[in-house]
Amino acid sequence: MTDLPKLHIAVLMGGWANERPVSLMSGEGVAKALEERGHTVSRIDMDRQVAARIAEAAPDVVFNALHGVPGEDGSVQGMLDLMGIAYTHSGLATSVIAIDKQLTKQALVPHGIPMPGGRIVKSADLFERDPMPRPYVLKPVNEGSSVGVAIVTDEGNYGNPIARDAKGPWQDFAELLAEPFIKGREMTTAVVDFEDGPRALAVTELKPKSGFYDFDAKYTDGMTDHVCPAEIPANIEKLCLDYALKAHRLLGCRGTSRTDFRWDEEQGEEGLFILETNTQPGMTPLSLVPEQGRHAGIEYGELCELVVAAALRHHAAKSGDGDG
Repeated sequence: MTDLPKLHIAVLMGGWANERPVSLMSGEGVAKALEERGHTVSRIDMDRQVAARIAEAAPDVVFNALHGVPGEDGSVQGMLDLMGIAYTHSGLATSVIAIDKQLTKQALVPHGIPMPGGRIVKSADLFERDPMPRPYVLKPVNEGSSVGVAIVTDEGNYGNPIARDAKGPWQDFAELLAEPFIKGREMTTAVVDFEDGPRALAVTELKPKSGFYDFDAKYTDGMTDHVCPAEIPANIEKLCLDYALKAHRLLGCRGTSRTDFRWDEEQGEEGLFILETNTQPGMTPLSLVPEQGRHAGIEYGELCELVVAAALRHHAAKSGDGDG
């Protein structure tokens, strides 16, 4: 499906965000797959001298396998734009919006994409009163991989009001996003850019064996069952595919994205909500985009090349119209 020449590809991974271990796994998987397909690969563990190291490597394209800040929030994208180097995944503006859950709502909800209501709250205020009726979810505004997510229940699992010594995301963030908790099933849909445009691949249902789909459940082998394709009604499957594709386009995502859903099946179509769209979804052995790729007949190395090809097409088009 791809017809790439043999390239020199720098795989940018690691960094210093909470998701560093995931990024290292993603990056190494991508690097090995690209090498197996005949490309020359330079592995670059993100540090403060990253611009100089990329310039020294002088790759044809950078595969951005970073997760979290600063690799997913527009910082690295802006740097690579200034350097004039082609890079995978979404650009600066898309990255700034998509990593911020509140900005994502502002971009998607007016276009008919359902997302939970919510508001930004100061962490210190949580010890005085609940920001909304329980159960509700507290999450950092701009973290991924379910880092720092807490579900506050009617049973007072963190105290009522929340105790100052309770362990939750309020320990690390001055502000959090509070959203109503949506009961039901956890699902996700990957979108990949092909030469003829983006396509939504499949719907996967995620069934954690305990608790909810948090960081450990995502990246610890055996802690979550993946059902792909999800065993859901055809109309819900179509909505997931349609919403994920629409979010990918509205946000301006490139290469690949993954949109996460919660579905309250008692409410039918009205119970389906997008939680977020990830612009740089994981590429680890347990990650969902490669899994859905396999379901669609795209093996891992080919998926990596599709993402690279999308980056080169965008860079060529951008250079051709004089925009940097």
